[in-house]
Amino acid sequence: MRVPRSAFRNNLEYAAVRTALAALRRLPRRVSEAAAYALLRLAGLAVPKLRRVALRNLELACPELPASERLGRVNACFRSLARLLCALSKFPDINQSNVRDWIRYDGYEHFENALARGKGVIFATGHLGNWELSAYAHALMSQPMSFVVRPLDNPLLDALVTRLRQSSGNTVIGRNDLIRPILRALRANRAVGILADQNVAASEGVFVDFFGRKACVDAGIARLAARTGAAVIPGFAVWSAAANRYVLKFYPPLDLAGNELEDTQMVQSALERAIREFPDQWLWIHRRWKTRPPGEPPLYA
Repeated sequence: MRVPRSAFRNNLEYAAVRTALAALRRLPRRVSEAAAYALLRLAGLAVPKLRRVALRNLELACPELPASERLGRVNACFRSLARLLCALSKFPDINQSNVRDWIRYDGYEHFENALARGKGVIFATGHLGNWELSAYAHALMSQPMSFVVRPLDNPLLDALVTRLRQSSGNTVIGRNDLIRPILRALRANRAVGILADQNVAASEGVFVDFFGRKACVDAGIARLAARTGAAVIPGFAVWSAAANRYVLKFYPPLDLAGNELEDTQMVQSALERAIREFPDQWLWIHRRWKTRPPGEPPLYA
């Protein structure tokens, strides 16, 4: 049973995060990113489990990598998170006049063509690149959308982040009540973003291949697509050092067939391809393979 969180802890965490975001917002962008990286490195030292999980994930997913390259990839993961944190802090200053200084589209025609079908669009995305900026910027550059999130354990932080996420016109859908608002959005031919790269309990998901190992995933995208006919487009905001900004990449819609297991595998395979394309930008600190098929031993200590 989970121990209830104390009000003191909630308030302390809220004050710390709000102070950090306010400080990062005031700094120039490059300085803000460097400061965010320093904060995350400190967090990594304070919570060594994060680095251990990331290294274990890389061992599982990329066994061919030498140890030194795995460590470098973990550091790159923290740098990617620092860019995300910097952007999040500056959401109040990002608007239609300057959003393209932060991000541009690649493959927008896939979204336009999918909308023309009139059955809505599901963005199958994940914790790759800047998932916060992708939805925020899409509302400014194209049209508002809805996206599904797991509420944060700290209700004060959850309210703070929700305000930031919705400040460009988007709608946040919590996992506690998500089916009806998702169906309403799709029937109105709108877009819904779903993070599809998180581990779920065996009672809540299905097992499919992910980096050559069985991973337990939510089959919700496959079920929603079969029920509504919505197009499923893999989409990610990935950092481009050459452009010095993010690129919101929309890939061609997936050719789903209506089979829940096969379609879920297709979604996860699309996510894996994107992660392999931009491996330094995935959230390696999440225990992706925590839930195991019956009879298999745990993969994490």
